[in-house]
Amino acid sequence: MSIAFFATQGSFDFADIWLSIWANEEEDKYAALMTQNKSLTEAFVNTTEVTIPNVNTHFNLTILVIIAVAVILCGLTRALLFLNVTLNASQKLHNWMFDSILATGIDFFQKDSITGQIQNRFSRDVRQLDSTLPKTLYEFLQCALIVIGIALVAGFTVPWVLIILVILTVLFVRCRRYYVKTSCQIHRLIKTTLSPVKGHATSSQDGVYTIRACKAEGNMIDLYDRFQDEHTKATSLSLTSERWFAIRLDLLCAIFVVAVSLFCVAQSDGLNAGLVGLSVTYAMSLMALFQWCVRQSANVANQMVSVESVLEYIKLTPECTTGKPLPPEWPKNGVISFVWASLKYPGTEQLALKDLNFTITDKEKVGIVGRTGAGKSSLITMLFRLVESKGKILIDGEDINEIELHTLRQQIAIVPQDPVLFTRSLRGNIDPFNHYQDEDIWNALNEVQLKEEIERLGEGLNVKVAEGGSNFSVGQHQLICLARVLLLNRKIVIIDEATANVDNQTDAKIQGVIKQKFKNCTVLTIAHRLQTVMDSHRILVLDKGNATFGVPHLLLQDKDCSLLKMVEETGEMMASSLKKIAKEAYESQYERLPISDDFDNVNAENVLYKRTHQERNVTEDNEEEANEKTKLLQ
Repeated sequence: MSIAFFATQGSFDFADIWLSIWANEEEDKYAALMTQNKSLTEAFVNTTEVTIPNVNTHFNLTILVIIAVAVILCGLTRALLFLNVTLNASQKLHNWMFDSILATGIDFFQKDSITGQIQNRFSRDVRQLDSTLPKTLYEFLQCALIVIGIALVAGFTVPWVLIILVILTVLFVRCRRYYVKTSCQIHRLIKTTLSPVKGHATSSQDGVYTIRACKAEGNMIDLYDRFQDEHTKATSLSLTSERWFAIRLDLLCAIFVVAVSLFCVAQSDGLNAGLVGLSVTYAMSLMALFQWCVRQSANVANQMVSVESVLEYIKLTPECTTGKPLPPEWPKNGVISFVWASLKYPGTEQLALKDLNFTITDKEKVGIVGRTGAGKSSLITMLFRLVESKGKILIDGEDINEIELHTLRQQIAIVPQDPVLFTRSLRGNIDPFNHYQDEDIWNALNEVQLKEEIERLGEGLNVKVAEGGSNFSVGQHQLICLARVLLLNRKIVIIDEATANVDNQTDAKIQGVIKQKFKNCTVLTIAHRLQTVMDSHRILVLDKGNATFGVPHLLLQDKDCSLLKMVEETGEMMASSLKKIAKEAYESQYERLPISDDFDNVNAENVLYKRTHQERNVTEDNEEEANEKTKLLQ
């Protein structure tokens, strides 16, 4: 590419030089003819003392055509090579940034205004890489070579000009350095002030219904105006600094043109007219080209701030994905053990979860309850290793901190609170990696009672999911995600408040599918409605990072337990209903389990699964005593 640039400019300059040589030959020929004519006129005789130069016009024109063709070919080659190089560079930078963001830790996305920053990187910065920066860089390189050619020609004609050129170059460099140091900081300020504008616009669009319901349109507009004002101030400062730079460049270029003209006038007697004209013409064009070249070089430096921002995201610290490999059938049972496990988010002092120490056995259905901010979602964060935790978490005896991250996350299925649907076919949403047959997908849809509704749409599994899944209801979003989990058939399933935003009918439908289809799985359910988990085998009650683990019915007997307080806050009728559900589930579940007559040897964990013969036959008079004994065994 460098050769193409130099070849193009060299051909272009050679064409001008060739025209100058041709003009000098024609001038010498014309001067000889004029001398001959004058001699003939004065002496009336033909003299042979005057030699008329022979100018081969056909040869000169042929050379000029060849040079012109070379300029065209070299210019096209230069443009195509430059386009290919810059386009590939932009694509690679975009892909590296995208991969880096996907591979970085979850704490990166919890920063303030991160949504606007990411949008800024993939919109404004990538646009700079795709279009603005290549165009500016191309113009700078082209102008720089033209300026060098002009300086060489002018210096060849009037060597004294080189002295002035050196002085002006030093002034240009110093002026540019001063400007670039300021303008780069201004461009960083522009990017910093633009991110809140985009982030605010996105969040306002997402929460437009809430904004209108609360009649907060005026506040949101005022906040947007404040963000936009800050961005406009930075942009105005950038335009002002550009004008300051341009005026000084024009002044320096004018000084150079005046200097060249004065030297040419001063040495007019000893200079060839063609070279003088070429030098003055080049100097006049230099007034525009030189300042444009320096301005474009400054713009390249300013626009490289976008490359700097992209590289900043490319260098994000990735999650540690290495670990020991495990067989494909892992985990076989789905036993989860927390051994003094704690979690603290980066940048915070307080522990989100403190010293968890309990075991969830295979096929057990565990409900997770707690108030807002109690740490329910943090438990999922620990299991998926979104943030590294302290202590140990074992799945079938394997420490998840030592397992390959991709394997760990692949073997745990989750139905999220906010289901995500991508703008693609329904099949691509349920089976994005094409691992399953259409029949398996239809079976999964049938199990979540969506098959008939999908068939009614007419396109089958190829039905297009609109942006954000707007052509499906919120309940259908949850059922589609549930079908995705059924298709995966994992031993461990996490349900993150899947029914928090759906109606009671859809809630009942989802709960029925969960009970029927996940009976052979270990299921952890984060509950928004207490009635959905009161019939679980056990409940994990979280309160300010502390955990209480046990059977719902037994936990409700503890007056100090947070679960009892939450149940009572639902109202007298609902609290009575919840206690009844817990008691019936307790008696029903443990009645079916094997009987152990050796009560003294029952393990503190297994006592929650096995109700002994003696415990089942206790009378109402000594029921309180039996509950106390069970608590001691816990």
